[in-house]
Amino acid sequence: MGLIKTMVPFAPLRGILYLLGILGVLIGTPAVMRADVVRLATYDAGLTAKGPGLLLRDIAGAGSPRLRATLSLLTQAAPDILLLVGVDYDYHLTALSGLRNRLQARGLEYPYLFANRPNTGMATAFDLDGDGRKRGAGDAQGFGHFAGAGGLAILSKFPILYERATDFSAVLWADLPGSLIEGLDLSPEIVKVQRLSSTGHWAVPIKLGGEAPLTLLVFAATPPVFDGPEDRNGRRNHDEIRFWKLYLNGHFGTPPVGGFVVMGKANLDPFDGEGRHGAIRELLADRRLQDPAPRSAYGLRAFNPDHSGDPALDTADWSDPVPGNLRVDYVLPSAGLTIVGSGVVWPQEADRVAASHHGLVWVDLDIP
Repeated sequence: MGLIKTMVPFAPLRGILYLLGILGVLIGTPAVMRADVVRLATYDAGLTAKGPGLLLRDIAGAGSPRLRATLSLLTQAAPDILLLVGVDYDYHLTALSGLRNRLQARGLEYPYLFANRPNTGMATAFDLDGDGRKRGAGDAQGFGHFAGAGGLAILSKFPILYERATDFSAVLWADLPGSLIEGLDLSPEIVKVQRLSSTGHWAVPIKLGGEAPLTLLVFAATPPVFDGPEDRNGRRNHDEIRFWKLYLNGHFGTPPVGGFVVMGKANLDPFDGEGRHGAIRELLADRRLQDPAPRSAYGLRAFNPDHSGDPALDTADWSDPVPGNLRVDYVLPSAGLTIVGSGVVWPQEADRVAASHHGLVWVDLDIP
């Protein structure tokens, strides 16, 4: 059994807030919030550098064009709780602290940080990608040229209950009920070490004022491409998404008490692009979750004629025609939470070339 590590009614939208939310979607900027509204957001910043420590050097210096574009976008969206995807991890969170300081200089305060070591770049002793060599980026638990490359991080204005956070990233793929690893021709030695998470799966409670915390269920799944007919990445992507449904069913411990939000990069569109679309469709249809269906005018303008999904919901702008624009980033609040707004913020025109391919997905919750 893989290790599970414990760490130290969609309400009617209200008058003016509803109108402001619609205006925000139209102009691509989130609306001004009431004091009791909390904005959650996820953004794949793509800030991974070419080697360990280089992101910190970039943050401490003038900053790369991508870093500057990221800072601009985060300032524009101004989330209260932010999940960053694609940010390099270091043991003391030095780079993340430096990023927080740069955001603080722009008026965004995040006194609480959370990041665990991701599976990206975590070396194994096996030839996991089948290229005849060991110790390569594809032989790590999750693709990465160095340990910690392109991890996850949470920045919050509200207290993070660190001692109650749970990291599921060491769960073995084979230990997932109904795991699709069974259909792969992998050696018993590899099956015994291959983790499910390509980056990580965490449950992180945040104290917002009530008795029960809001628990963030965060992850970033592998893209369902860059493999062969065996569809190894497609299978793993499917199971990384399905993990949360199984967790909520009680397969990996006690599900969260109170409100929760599944958020992060699923790397899978419900209709278009590569992958086993049933995994994300099933998650979106789960009655314990709400899909705010965040929209943007930019997504609508940049539609792909051969796609069947609603282009206004797209969250990543990739090369046309393949794969084109897709919905791959999600913020899905639990059914008991009150959603008062949602949307996707894209980099401004001047930053679009330097920024990552992703837009920032935000959801506003009315917290009693």
